[in-house]
Amino acid sequence: MLHRKPRILVVGSFVMDVIAATEKIPGSGQTVYGKSFHMAPGGKGANQALQCARLGADVTMMGAVGDDLFGQQLLEPLQAAGMDTSHVAVHSGIHSGVGHVTLEVTEHTAQNRIVVIPGANRTLTVDEVRWIQDAVSGYDLVLLQLEVPIEVNRAVARWAREAGVPVILNPAPATELDDKLLSLVSYLIPNEQEASQETHLPLRFDGNGPHDEDLRAIAAALRAKGVEHVIITLGGYGSAVAEASGPRYIPCVRMEHVADPTAAGDSFVGALSTALAVGLTEDEALTLASFTAAITVSRLGAMPALPTLPEVLGLIENRGGAGFDLSLLDALR
Repeated sequence: MLHRKPRILVVGSFVMDVIAATEKIPGSGQTVYGKSFHMAPGGKGANQALQCARLGADVTMMGAVGDDLFGQQLLEPLQAAGMDTSHVAVHSGIHSGVGHVTLEVTEHTAQNRIVVIPGANRTLTVDEVRWIQDAVSGYDLVLLQLEVPIEVNRAVARWAREAGVPVILNPAPATELDDKLLSLVSYLIPNEQEASQETHLPLRFDGNGPHDEDLRAIAAALRAKGVEHVIITLGGYGSAVAEASGPRYIPCVRMEHVADPTAAGDSFVGALSTALAVGLTEDEALTLASFTAAITVSRLGAMPALPTLPEVLGLIENRGGAGFDLSLLDALR
């Protein structure tokens, strides 16, 4: 176990979410009235980084924003959380990333549809992240996603592997990855659609959840590509540690009301990364991540919904405990 705050490097995206909530998604050529509108800073990289920081990790964020108003607003929550954003590239003449979120709201739940315009995120270069090659050995973990150019992820993952630093990759949005990147990854954390798309294998569900044999096949295919650990998030079915011998499940922590699932996966990945970096076992880390994500879906927006460590510990206490000794988290307090 670490006896200090874990140091986590996140290389990823910044996206300003423009959110329209409605009771009915319009069809083609149709106009409907919405219930509300607001903007919230997000982006998979920035969301995951901020979740790590709010749980107590010492976080450095690397990415790119435009020289526009959104660029300034996207950095503010990270800086307020004490994160190091000094390496973030500001690109002139291009807009920051924007996400158009349509949120279909019912009495007790909400579903989202998202269109992301990457903007500055796709202009990040290997040269701009080259400082990481010399600095990466000072971190306990590197966290990556797929909203920045793949060559940037490959370079950072290679430098981390050479320095003996674990790499977590959240392969989202879903795309087909090259085997070179996968061979450099310590933990791959896809959702069910991403796991199926990456391996070209089905992941079927019935009333009891996913089929064990499908998870075994997916785990075997990913391990054959060099991935050391595979954890698949399964929405309302929780998450599974996918192993060749069979999956190990961690249940979902359910909330009475789901306000917005937009950042649920990012909250889960950020919490899991922090917990692994501080020294928790996989099952302990997955449990903490499940409680963290549960709070996130009960709130509106991406970054504004991400909980702090005291909030997560409060929910754990309210639900009767986490099943492991919470003093293991003392380095985060």
